[in-house]
Amino acid sequence: MSASEERVRDLITQQAADWFVANRAQLSEQERNAFSAWLRASPMHVEEYLGVAVTARDLKEACDLPDNSIDAVVAHARAGESTLIRPFWPRVLGPLNELLSRNWQRAAVSIAALGVAGFGILALLHFNVSPGITFSDPVVTQQFSTRHGQLQTLRLTDNSVLHLNSDSAVTVRYGHSERSVTLTAGEADFEVIHDGARPFRVYAGAAEVVDVGTVFDVRLRNDAAVVTVVQGRVAVSNTNPGRPGQLRPVELGAGQQISVADQSLPTAPISVDAERTTAWLHRQIMFEREPLERVATEFNRYSPKPIEIASPELKGLEISGIFATDDTEAFIAFLRSLKGVHVEVTATRIRVSQD
Repeated sequence: MSASEERVRDLITQQAADWFVANRAQLSEQERNAFSAWLRASPMHVEEYLGVAVTARDLKEACDLPDNSIDAVVAHARAGESTLIRPFWPRVLGPLNELLSRNWQRAAVSIAALGVAGFGILALLHFNVSPGITFSDPVVTQQFSTRHGQLQTLRLTDNSVLHLNSDSAVTVRYGHSERSVTLTAGEADFEVIHDGARPFRVYAGAAEVVDVGTVFDVRLRNDAAVVTVVQGRVAVSNTNPGRPGQLRPVELGAGQQISVADQSLPTAPISVDAERTTAWLHRQIMFEREPLERVATEFNRYSPKPIEIASPELKGLEISGIFATDDTEAFIAFLRSLKGVHVEVTATRIRVSQD
């Protein structure tokens, strides 16, 4: 196991322990849905949760259901009866059957413990625990947003990581056959965990981005969605092309960027400095010979006071540098150091004009 895989396994084990403790208390409906989605995200989540349950050894306290003794549960597991284990998800079938055949007693005891922990893992996993009883497989939907100047990092149920920039909003939908995120405002950066059975899709404006285990950035800018790949590859297509049938995606690799506008096909990708594009992750703005007007627009995504370029002659003034998004004072000092530039700070705005 690689160091990266070991870190992911440790993280999942910690999450499993947290969920086991949470299930000892009363869960809200939202928490139930979140736990259910976490279990479905990966067979590894199921395995780690079962292991935590065994380690806890709470059977004496928890297993008080009539006619469901440990011996009976073990006997069912040994017989391999479908009424005990009938996978709801084809991708779980192999790992669970292997788990039972390799150590049927451990697995059966774990399931017995989980069956009475909170609301029952069997129901959450949508196994058929008795003939004629089935469960649905709903898609769990979550919404996240950031305020002006706020950045947020979220770990999704499959351990993918979502970073939200200032004034951003997303809707996340996870089910047993889909993973999708819709960016409705602002900018988001994605570190995606590979899952061959469930492609990771991002929708932003007219753009649809299909990812396979990589890192990329998506930003809604005016009437277009801008996609930048940091690592790996993605396929980008237009969900609203100008002419039917023109849906062939454009592939992007690391260090490439593409802009997708409504009613038009993606153009060929261009090469960019991905580090500069994603500098916001480190609360920085990086510019190299960029017009002052564009720099001010970027700062206005974070500054409590908007920067206004009052003199048209200064809008095209090219500047370079690295600035902290939460240190407007340093940027003001930099502007005041420029020859012929006057900066006036009022209670409501920062006005930049020509001397």
